[in-house]
Amino acid sequence: MIHPNRTHLVRTRELLAQDMKVPMGTFRSKKPYTAKAFPAPISSDGARVLLWDGEQTDAYLAGEPVPALPPTDDIDVLLDRQEAAATLKVTPRTWDGYKTAPQLTQQRVDVCGVEHWPRSTVLAFRDARPGKAGATGRPKGRTNAVPHNELHPMVAALLDASPAITIAEVRSTLRVAPATAQRALAQIRGERIAALMKKGLTFDQAADRLRYPPSVRRGARDVAAVINEETEA
Repeated sequence: MIHPNRTHLVRTRELLAQDMKVPMGTFRSKKPYTAKAFPAPISSDGARVLLWDGEQTDAYLAGEPVPALPPTDDIDVLLDRQEAAATLKVTPRTWDGYKTAPQLTQQRVDVCGVEHWPRSTVLAFRDARPGKAGATGRPKGRTNAVPHNELHPMVAALLDASPAITIAEVRSTLRVAPATAQRALAQIRGERIAALMKKGLTFDQAADRLRYPPSVRRGARDVAAVINEETEA
């Protein structure tokens, strides 16, 4: 977690190497940040890119006491991919699909090349998602939350993150009607399968390569068949 007022202090491995005035190759081989007294990263466990607080690392390198970080209970503290996923109690791969939602992309913060989101934004996204009460579909008279022209790329991103994603999961994430989610999934899966079939694969071979389980292939089969017929015509 990163306090929103401390983003300018964040250090990557490359910046730390510059601060220590050592070549990056030497830094990589010696890994000085693994020393017992070295300040702990402010990135989450399992993060792809390690980040540190520069005030803490500067104090350590100067031989001075390492100051404590400010509390991380601020509502706008910045969460990385793993932390955002944990807040929603989903996997990081599922979050990769969620983060394409407009309300999240608009509030995304880049910290040294690493995506972060304010905790308040993640919580607002969580609270806006339908709960069990909405499992049977959208309320009467309510339109889809995602504009039609944005639906295809958003569902495609969800598929990229989770090839076996279900209609219910798309509906819950994007707040669209079940029929809308079903059509979008079948269309995109069908298009991707058809593209591989043009390269000589059978339908099932293409679906296997794309990691689409048998239970989700029925609608995609019809779409792929139509595309192939149009191509041959």
